[in-house]
Amino acid sequence: MHQRFAVAFTGPSNSGKTTLILKVATLLGDKYHKRVAIIKNDPKDKARFDVEGKDSYKFFQTGAEVIVTSPLRTTYFSHKHQELEELIGHFGAFDILLVEGLKTLPLPRIAIFRNRLDPDYYDACDAIAIDESIDASLIPAHLKSLDLNDPQQVIEWILQNAKKV
Repeated sequence: MHQRFAVAFTGPSNSGKTTLILKVATLLGDKYHKRVAIIKNDPKDKARFDVEGKDSYKFFQTGAEVIVTSPLRTTYFSHKHQELEELIGHFGAFDILLVEGLKTLPLPRIAIFRNRLDPDYYDACDAIAIDESIDASLIPAHLKSLDLNDPQQVIEWILQNAKKV
């Protein structure tokens, strides 16, 4: 059985989570030849994946679970919350799963901060990624400090700490 690993990212809005995940996912694929899967949480249900008037939008509005497939991609629309195991089941083969958000999942977690630290995140993370806008000496000693602008350093932490899933 192929070993698969997961790690999560958390942090306040506009802290740089998506940017860091994009850099990490690209490097993991290009440099490490890893197959990457990504789950993004949308806690406020703001994301829009389809355009009103299109067939897939109309299908989804009926309340049905919808899969749109083409020669280049498959998109899955669901009306129900799914647990991590169910979500992973949709991916097929991958090496590393990067999760943005979903603080309750029992995964090693990197909290991302710019401009100010938020101690409310400390209990839910194992490492903190910051840029030069934050004094690294303010990070609690039990949390690993990472450079938000050094995706290579973040990947090294991931490869040592990701959880087998």
